[in-house]
Amino acid sequence: MIHPTAIIDSKAEIEEGVSIGPYCIIEGPVRIRKGTRLIAHVVVQGNTEVGENCTVSPFASIGGPPQDITYRGEDTRLVIGKNNIIKEYVTINRGTPHGGWLTKVGDNNFLMAYVHIAHDCSVGNNIIMANCATLAGHVEVHDYAIFGGLCAVHQFCRIGKFAFISGLTGVPKDIPPFIIAAGNRAEPFGLNVVGLERHNFSKEEILTLKKAYRILFRSSLPLSTALKIIQEELEGPHIKDLIDFIKSSKRGICR
Repeated sequence: MIHPTAIIDSKAEIEEGVSIGPYCIIEGPVRIRKGTRLIAHVVVQGNTEVGENCTVSPFASIGGPPQDITYRGEDTRLVIGKNNIIKEYVTINRGTPHGGWLTKVGDNNFLMAYVHIAHDCSVGNNIIMANCATLAGHVEVHDYAIFGGLCAVHQFCRIGKFAFISGLTGVPKDIPPFIIAAGNRAEPFGLNVVGLERHNFSKEEILTLKKAYRILFRSSLPLSTALKIIQEELEGPHIKDLIDFIKSSKRGICR
């Protein structure tokens, strides 16, 4: 299952059923879990773990040193979960000491060509990132978020679950869960209704989130006042998730 042109470091741990194609390079104490396939010309470096049943396309670079001028070669990590599809020219960097020493990518994600995930990012599960979508360092992405092509997320931002970021969008602040964000500098453009319906949100849940959206983004109320009204008038776990996300924001939300 390992092509004769592949170069495998003696410190690497390759589990049963892994396929490593032509001209791949495995450098350092890499661990690749069973069932994963590196198609060809893939580079995996450093203290990196790639989970089960992932597919990595040609010219992807996984586990390279962080693009951080303070990095001095420390033994930081990258951990990638299972069932991920990583397409051509994707780059995912290891963490830094001041960012928790870890970059983490969850399960069942689809990372299209030229996606970049920088140092110390925490990427959840079931996320889609279209071509050239880019996360700067320390970005936190919650489950089921979707990124359009050529969008870019600023350092330390958070993207809420089921959020949809349109293509060519710059994201300078947190994007709350369940909403669509678009524009040169991200602004809210409605509830992600199609995404919620695809994930079996009920009509009642969507209606409640629409009410919350109107109060937050269309009422011109101060944020603290809008949150107080939502908390008093609306109920449900998704409303709680929305309120908790906004209250815990450090950069502020796109509004």
